[in-house]
Amino acid sequence: MKAEATRVVVDINVWISAALSRSGAPAQVVQRVLAYGVPVFTVATFNELQTRLWRPKFDRYLSMDVRKSLLHDLNALALWVTVPEAFSAIAYSRDPDDDKFLHAALASQARWLVTADQDLLCLAPLAPFAGVSISTPALALAHTGFCTT
Repeated sequence: MKAEATRVVVDINVWISAALSRSGAPAQVVQRVLAYGVPVFTVATFNELQTRLWRPKFDRYLSMDVRKSLLHDLNALALWVTVPEAFSAIAYSRDPDDDKFLHAALASQARWLVTADQDLLCLAPLAPFAGVSISTPALALAHTGFCTT
C-alpha cells in the first residue's frame, strides 16, 4: 500500500461505469484512486463486483479477459479489510444491501465512499459520516483533497 495513501471505497456502479467507458467522472475517479489512493474492499464488496461483472449483459462490452484482468488487478492492489461484527450489525442505508460499502469505509477508516447510489448518497448530509465523505464521482473530483499527491 502507498504510504499515507487516501483510502477510498468505490461502489460497484462506479467500478463498472469506469470499465465500460474510459471517459467521464467514474473513470477519472478510478484513475485517481489507483494512482494516488488505495481502493478498499471486503469479501462482500468484491464478491458483488465479481457477480455483477460476470453478468451476460456485459459480454458485448467487456471481454472475459478484460474482466479477469480487472478483478485480478483490483484484488492485488486493494486494501482488504474485515468488518467487525459491531459495524456489520448496524444498518445505515434504506437498502440493507448497500450497508456493506459503508461498513467497509468505517472498518478501513476510509476518507471517501464514492457512489452513484441514491440510497448511500442520501446519507451525505450527515457527512462526513463518521469521518467518511460520501460523494458522487463528479463531486469527489471537484474536491481539492480527493486523492491528491
